[in-house]
Amino acid sequence: MLTLHSNRMTKIRIALVDDHVILRKSLAVLIELLQDFEIVLEAGNGVELISELKTKPIPDIILLDITMPVMDGVETARWLKQNYPDAKVLALSMIKNDFIIIRMLKNGARGYILKDCEPGELKAALHQVYEKGFYYNELIQPKMKPKEGQEEESKIMFTEPELSFIRWACTEKSQKQIADEMQLSPRTVDGYRDSLFKKLNVNTRLGIALYAIKNGLVQL
Repeated sequence: MLTLHSNRMTKIRIALVDDHVILRKSLAVLIELLQDFEIVLEAGNGVELISELKTKPIPDIILLDITMPVMDGVETARWLKQNYPDAKVLALSMIKNDFIIIRMLKNGARGYILKDCEPGELKAALHQVYEKGFYYNELIQPKMKPKEGQEEESKIMFTEPELSFIRWACTEKSQKQIADEMQLSPRTVDGYRDSLFKKLNVNTRLGIALYAIKNGLVQL
């Protein structure tokens, strides 16, 4: 880690990857005003980031946009997962889409926040990714608090059809397309989904997908 002047604490090193220059520069100023962080690298897309990483140390956190030219955030996250698996990626985007969130998590992102979030949430997300390895918010973990007396995740048992649905839930297929793939009626597949909602204490497909990713039920 970079050590600043002796009368200051060591700061968390941040890389910003976003193709909107004005937004990126403004975000860099905001993050440094939060005092705990230092911007050590900026890039406009994944290709630029890869080039920068060849000559610079790996930042503590890579704050990664999704929609970028040349090499977008999804592909960049996948490349980082394959080449720098210890890199902590935090997705920062205007896109609020379950399938994009799932793809980023499958590609190794440690959290996902929106660009219109409050500075306090951004600071908390950066700290939690750095200190705990992941940032869970209502965007990627909708109502996943355990119920009183609920079994530990490792003890939850699934039927084969439920496991099949879990794996399909991590794709971009619609509910009808999943039913076609499983060769079942949409009503039957809805029943498996609702059963999983109760078992996992979630209320969206994203919640099911997050559980599957966390517990290695899908091939990443």
